[in-house]
Amino acid sequence: MSSKILGPESDFFAQLAVDAVQSVKTESTHSETGKIGVKYPVSAIHILKCHGQSSLSSHLVDGFAIAGGRAAQGMPTSVTPAKIALLDFSLQRHKMQLGVSVVVKDVKEVELIRQREMDITKERIQKILEAGANVVLTTKGIDDLAMKYFVEAGAMAVRRVKKEDLKRIAKATGGQVVGTLADMEGNEAFDPGMLGVADMVEERRVGDGEMLYIRLKEGGKGVGRAATIVLRGANDYMLDEMDRALHDSLMVVKRMLESNSLVAGGGAVEAALSIHLEEYAMTLGSKEQLAIAAFSEALLVIPRTLAVNAAQDATELVANLRAAHFKAQQQESTSTGQQAPGGMEPMGGGAALGEEGDGGGKAKKNGQKDDLWYAGLDLFEGVVRNNLAAGVVEPAISKIKSLRFATEAAITILRIDDLIKLTERSPGPPGGMQGMQ
Repeated sequence: MSSKILGPESDFFAQLAVDAVQSVKTESTHSETGKIGVKYPVSAIHILKCHGQSSLSSHLVDGFAIAGGRAAQGMPTSVTPAKIALLDFSLQRHKMQLGVSVVVKDVKEVELIRQREMDITKERIQKILEAGANVVLTTKGIDDLAMKYFVEAGAMAVRRVKKEDLKRIAKATGGQVVGTLADMEGNEAFDPGMLGVADMVEERRVGDGEMLYIRLKEGGKGVGRAATIVLRGANDYMLDEMDRALHDSLMVVKRMLESNSLVAGGGAVEAALSIHLEEYAMTLGSKEQLAIAAFSEALLVIPRTLAVNAAQDATELVANLRAAHFKAQQQESTSTGQQAPGGMEPMGGGAALGEEGDGGGKAKKNGQKDDLWYAGLDLFEGVVRNNLAAGVVEPAISKIKSLRFATEAAITILRIDDLIKLTERSPGPPGGMQGMQ
């Protein structure tokens, strides 16, 4: 986040991302083992972009928010508690289908046809309202005739809702999207079990337009929770960039909470693993030693590249980082009574972490020991520090997968033991000319 447009307000948006991911926590019990699994579905977090004010005016809504307002001013601005009907058809005056012709002999019958068209729409709306719905969301239009019935019933109706938003609301509130009122027998009816339940639905003015806030009910029948992040910004370009940066942050928090483990960043993992593999390679007496030593050297590309990109002295920083981790691993082996592989003595770590080197054979205090174990690069100051204490961390699962995929890619390339090369054709006269001479 610090390298993107949210960098100056990274503390504010970091807390916003953590609160959003934690608000959609869902627990499920495994049918066979009985273990409780915890998931944080990022798809349940809706990001809504709104023009106006500064980025610090962005806020988190515990529920769902959609861009849009009431279809008519006579409808209530707030409904508590709310029973939501989710419709995927229009609530407009019924019209005859194309190709249908009606022959009448009396002018009065034309007026009766028009009245019946109005009655069909009224009956549909009455069936929805009699099922208990006081909030109606539809993906299509609502004409003035239908608005009249909703206003008289004191219900709120919203039109032109996006289909994907309607599906998310249905999942969060426990409702179902209704595509038609027709049943198996050809009659029209509305099942009350298809209604979604929410604690409150209210309309608020945000920026230049209205937004509909749906507050979910605690312990409702929805299969999961939902949250909405309302982003504020000057223009579309800024809001799109904020959206991309925030989505990356949400995915990092999700991986961290689901795996429940993290590691120090800034090249700490790569340096520690490089030292460990280098010592392990010295214990082998076969050609495997060369492969493991090469793998150990390749891991140092990560901290070296970080230092080069930050315009720091890569050679000195990587050397100090390796010395710190070598010293930490030697202290661990000394405290457990194990001898280092090959009888090696610890290297001087005087430059690492600003400590005075004394041969490094004795165990230090717990604080200094932790500093060495979690030593990583501080690219702002160009020194080695305790990155765990500084808050520079990474999800352990992401680090494991990146190392695994890189290793598998290298193995796949090395398995190619044959190469077909096409030789270039030598220039000369066309074939057959020399034979003719």
